[in-house]
Amino acid sequence: MTTRDVILPGATLGVLGGGQLGRMFVHAAQSMGYATAVLDPDPASPAGLVSHHHLKADYLDAAALAELAKLCAAFTTEFENVPAQALDALAITRPVAPAGAAVLVCQDRALEKAHFVASGVPCAPHALIETPEQLAAISDDLLPGILKTARLGYDGKGQVRVKTRAELAQAWDELKRVPCLLEKMLPLDFEVSVIVARGRDGQIVHFPVQHNLHRDGILAVTTVPAPGVSEALSKQVINAAQTLAASLNYVGVLCVEFFILQDGSLVANEMAPRPHNSGHHTIDACDVSQFEMQVRAMTRLPLVAPQLHSPCFMLNLLGDLWFDDAAPTVQREPDWAAVLALPGTHLHLYGKTDARRARKMGHLTVTGATADLARDVALKSAAILGIESF
Repeated sequence: MTTRDVILPGATLGVLGGGQLGRMFVHAAQSMGYATAVLDPDPASPAGLVSHHHLKADYLDAAALAELAKLCAAFTTEFENVPAQALDALAITRPVAPAGAAVLVCQDRALEKAHFVASGVPCAPHALIETPEQLAAISDDLLPGILKTARLGYDGKGQVRVKTRAELAQAWDELKRVPCLLEKMLPLDFEVSVIVARGRDGQIVHFPVQHNLHRDGILAVTTVPAPGVSEALSKQVINAAQTLAASLNYVGVLCVEFFILQDGSLVANEMAPRPHNSGHHTIDACDVSQFEMQVRAMTRLPLVAPQLHSPCFMLNLLGDLWFDDAAPTVQREPDWAAVLALPGTHLHLYGKTDARRARKMGHLTVTGATADLARDVALKSAAILGIESF
C-alpha cells in the first residue's frame, strides 16, 4: 500500500443509512477532517441532520446513487438491511467497505448460518423452513426452539419461541410463511460480543470482549471488561470473529454476537456488518472508537489495536424513559441533570424528536477507575432514569 492509496482528510465519505449509527460515524469522520454525505429517505434522519450532504432518496434510486458517487471518495453502510445491490452499484467506481457480498450474507440468517458452518465456527442446530414440506420434515430434536425470519429481523423482531410442532406451525403462519430459520434453544449462561476491524490488506484488530444483557430482545446493558469471561474464552471469541471476517474477505467494522452455554462452550449467534450497539462505549472508554475505526478501514488509514482505558457500563436509553406509567400518554424529559451530576457519566442522545416505547433514543456510558466504581454509578443512573436494575 502506498500513500496514494490512502483517502486523506478533506475528502467526502458516504454512508448509506441515516440512523444513530450513521450519525456517530458522521461525527467521527468530521472530527478527523472529512466531509460526509448521507443517503436516507427520511428528511429528519439523525445522520442526515448533522451531515454536509443529505440525499433524501431510496437506497436504490439510480440518480441518488450517481450523485453520491460524484460526491464521495468511499462508502460504508449504517445497517445491514441496506440493499446489497446499492453497495455493488457504488463499488463500480469507488471503494465500498464492507462489500455488498459480505453484507448479503449478514442480511440472511440462512446464509449467515451456512457461513458459520463453512468457517468452522460453532452455531446452534438449525433448519431452514421455506415450504410446508420443510416444515413437516423438521426434526423433533430442534424443539423447543426459536423461529426467526430469515431476513429483516432485529431487536427481537421477527422471532417466536415455540415448544411443540403445533406452535411451530402456528408461528410460521403468524410470520406469514416467509422464509424462516428454526434454531434449537440451548442452555444459555450469558451473551457476549466482540467488534473487529479488518483492512483491505488483511490486517485485523479487535476491541475487548463485551458482556451483553438483553431485555425483550433489545440490548439493555453492556459491560466491559466482560465479567465471567476468562482469558482462554476471550481468545476463543476473538479468534472465531477474526476467522469469520477473514473468510468473508471483509473490510470494515464487524460485530459478532456469541452465546456462552452453561458448559462453557460458545456458539455464534449473528453478525452485524457495521458498528454495533454493544460497541458504543468505545467512544468514551477506548482510545479509538468503533466509529473512528470504521473511518480508518474505509479510507485505508492504519488500524491500530484499540485500548480500553476505563472499565465501563453502557445503558441503552429507550423511548420508554420518556413516559410515566401513571400518565402513559404524556411525554416527559428524563432527569438528565441528576444523571450528569454523577462522576463518569457520558450522555449520547441521537436527535430523535419522537420518543416511542422500545425505540433507541440514546445511550449512557459510565466510566470509572475500577469496574466496581463504574457499576455503582451505573446503578445510580439507572435508578434515576427508571431503568431496571442489573
